[in-house]
Amino acid sequence: MTRARNALIDLSSTSYYHLIARCVRRAFLCGQDAYTGKNFDHRRIWLVERMKLLSSVFAIDIAAYAIMSNHYHLVVKVNRQQALSWSDNEVIARWYKLYKGSPVIDRQLNGDALSEAEQLLVSELVEKWRSRLYDISWFMKNLNEFIAREANKEDDCTGKYWEGRYKSQALLDETALLSCMAYVDLNPIRAKVANNLEDSDFTSIQERIKHLQNAKAKAKKSNQNNKTSHQTKQPNSLKPFGAREHENTLPFSLLDYLELVDWTGRHVHRKKRGYIPKNIPNILVSLRIEETVWLDRALSFGSDYGNFAGSQTVLRAHAAKNDMNWYKGVG
Repeated sequence: MTRARNALIDLSSTSYYHLIARCVRRAFLCGQDAYTGKNFDHRRIWLVERMKLLSSVFAIDIAAYAIMSNHYHLVVKVNRQQALSWSDNEVIARWYKLYKGSPVIDRQLNGDALSEAEQLLVSELVEKWRSRLYDISWFMKNLNEFIAREANKEDDCTGKYWEGRYKSQALLDETALLSCMAYVDLNPIRAKVANNLEDSDFTSIQERIKHLQNAKAKAKKSNQNNKTSHQTKQPNSLKPFGAREHENTLPFSLLDYLELVDWTGRHVHRKKRGYIPKNIPNILVSLRIEETVWLDRALSFGSDYGNFAGSQTVLRAHAAKNDMNWYKGVG
């Protein structure tokens, strides 16, 4: 049963969400189309650049992404408090980076005197724009409309480009967040289009690995002795890893996460060349997650959960909060 979007996105329960959008047409979103012989890899660049631009404008951080041939995945965090802390001028400046704005606000920016009624209208518009700048639906609408327009222009056609409205999953606890991010980052491995994380093109984990490698190379070249200096250097366009005690970071260590996803990826293809470590990654030990439970969640995340993901206890509590008897993933 289709649920209203406001029932799926509840910022009082979680600020983390898994978002998926899929093409409706036979033409590929990106990649090599065996039917037409055309290559659409450049559309991946459109998508990555646009979502990063939107993230810099909206109060929405990108935690993970994977751009596949006919769909894409995003894991985002909504920073509502950040948006509420913006001044009116900052809200206006951010909105004008994407939209035309309003004549009355244009007049205010030009220094014109406004009547009391016009000043009230300005305040109402600013608050409306502020709420939209931390709204996932507005974020996804802008992203998908931009890609659809560019693809239709390139294909010299009109019509619907996306399958329908985007799908969303609320990530209700840390295990759900961690397993969903790993699931997203491992998409090319599962699809057999890459054999390792470094070759998993257009994924957040490849971007994080390359950034880390470059930071380590620069540190070595400059003869830095601080062994942990490279760990703090992460892509500015992605939500950084940190620890629970660090504000505005993912509550895990970057190196622990890389080790975990690499270890998990080695279980995707049983015959994959290389050594599968017998020791369980430290992050599973610290979060008290059993090895078999983790592998089941991370490798089948997309089929195990519906619009909400989390432990059975969390799912039952959230279902009761929304007057539901059951959510997929319980039982």
